[in-house]
Amino acid sequence: MSSAPEPPVGPRRPARARLLEAAARLFYADGITATGIDTITAEAGVAKQSLYNNFSSKQDLTRAYLGARHDEWLGLYRARLAHARTPGERVLAVFDAYLDHARAAYHRGFRGCGLLNAAAELPVGNPARDEVRRHKEEVESILAQHLHAAGAPDPAGTAEHLSFLLEGAMSRAGLEGGPERLLRARGIATSLLGAR
Repeated sequence: MSSAPEPPVGPRRPARARLLEAAARLFYADGITATGIDTITAEAGVAKQSLYNNFSSKQDLTRAYLGARHDEWLGLYRARLAHARTPGERVLAVFDAYLDHARAAYHRGFRGCGLLNAAAELPVGNPARDEVRRHKEEVESILAQHLHAAGAPDPAGTAEHLSFLLEGAMSRAGLEGGPERLLRARGIATSLLGAR
């Protein structure tokens, strides 16, 4: 059965972009497992075949979604980094990027880290979980680089500590639906760093 043609509405973004945007909204709001292909294509306003022309499977779309979430966070972080003057402020830029994420407008409210939410749904060994692991490793690496530049005696260990602090705060913030725990974590990090 074919879909009815889409009504013309000015210039349209490519189907791939619309599918990724729809998947991002739905996966974050409802979860990956609960979101079917038909729901995604309806939200994106494309025919089902468009999905398969752009992604080999829902798994492929899921990996693209996770990669896009990572890129989105990097954009938030880089925007914060552009205003950081000291190594301590650069470390705190990581926390601020997570705060920006928590303060963004979401269709059904803030639910925490979209990457961790996705990983919780995916079985161990699923290749899409590697996207989440890479993101978390990159965040910790960024922290370690800034701590090294700040002259911290154990940059890798402190980065791991701050990463745990950040992840715990993000999980609690997601459960509570707001940024308060992230603000508290940022305050703790500021105290640990002696940053002003």
